Amino acid sequence: MNIKNDRGSWVIGGTTMIGVGVGLIFLKTSALIFVASILIGIGAGLVLAPFVSKN
Repeated sequence: MNIKNDRGSWVIGGTTMIGVGVGLIFLKTSALIFVASILIGIGAGLVLAPFVSKN
């Protein structure tokens, strides 16, 4: 597997990390918002992955 051509996994991982970061901001407010932001980050990564991969 060539890492340079595997941009889809980088997008999924990056948006998941963004979701965790946003969720940590709202963690004092609600734990459900934290979990929801992680799921939104994963979902956004899965939607964007086919558009950025070259294959």
